[in-house]
Amino acid sequence: MTVRAARSSMDLVARVRAGEQTAVARLITRAESGAADIRPAMAELYRHCGHAHIVGITGVPGSGKSSLLRHLAEHAADQGARVAIVAVDPSSPFSGGAILGDRIRMKDVGAERDVFIRSVATRGALGGLARASMDAADVLDAAGYDLILVETVGVGQDEVDIVRAAHTTAVVSAPGLGDDIQAIKAGILEIADIHTVSKCDRADANATVKELKNMLTMALDPRASWRVPVVSTSSERREGIDELLTAIHDHRRHLVDSGQWMARCRRIAEARILKLAEEMIREGFERRRGDSLAPLLDAVAAHERDPHSAAAALIAQLQGSGNDVQQPREATGSGSGA
Repeated sequence: MTVRAARSSMDLVARVRAGEQTAVARLITRAESGAADIRPAMAELYRHCGHAHIVGITGVPGSGKSSLLRHLAEHAADQGARVAIVAVDPSSPFSGGAILGDRIRMKDVGAERDVFIRSVATRGALGGLARASMDAADVLDAAGYDLILVETVGVGQDEVDIVRAAHTTAVVSAPGLGDDIQAIKAGILEIADIHTVSKCDRADANATVKELKNMLTMALDPRASWRVPVVSTSSERREGIDELLTAIHDHRRHLVDSGQWMARCRRIAEARILKLAEEMIREGFERRRGDSLAPLLDAVAAHERDPHSAAAALIAQLQGSGNDVQQPREATGSGSGA
């Protein structure tokens, strides 16, 4: 059967809404590449978002996120959910390209259980997420996917953008990584709605589970209505996957029943709006670089002017010519699920 080509991004909208995977893939590609006509299509699709449960899977490199994600998607699909995976792969700082290895590693689950898998490159974005991650989530949400699993690149102590992009955040830890618990202590302990310790078939896994539980007890807010669970899993033995999926469903139910779901959606919307505003301003600066920024750079470099007043002057110039503040090349909505 010949696949009908889309002349514009808007041509893909109805096909995405019908759940056509080819159209979903093409529209995500157009959003990621910053197609000139992408914004009206994304705006139209965004009106149909809000159904999907977006779950962020994050953790330090080597913690087994990809293997766990594969089995989690299998179990969810076996239970009747329409599942999609957005896997973020790091880009080369030299060529800008990415290996997109997660798509290769998880191709079997996509073929066997009709799970949609999409790898996106970070393209220089920090925080563990690609700029197009939430665009992809919007397209998948509008296409009728129930569960969207977003796997970040391996994050460190403060690269925790996923918590501002997902309804539920699961932090994956593994025994034997040395500084793994230290990284959790320093930055990402508090972002987890669920903690999971992978590779629980290892002899030292119980110590990691115990330490995590102790840390959570010490950090416990008595006013919190959700008690963060620690789930032991093993991709090798396929153990604990059902328990993790149950914890994910329980967290969504808790958010809805407690009235916190909309608060999460508003948090996602706020983060995306602010991020887009920053990108618009930055691109405005780039367009005015020659005639506005150069003199200020010279003055600051010569210590004739301080950086704070120079930054204020640049913003004032930008505000004075409102046409310079335009929408960024990569179109994003104001918050999936909001």
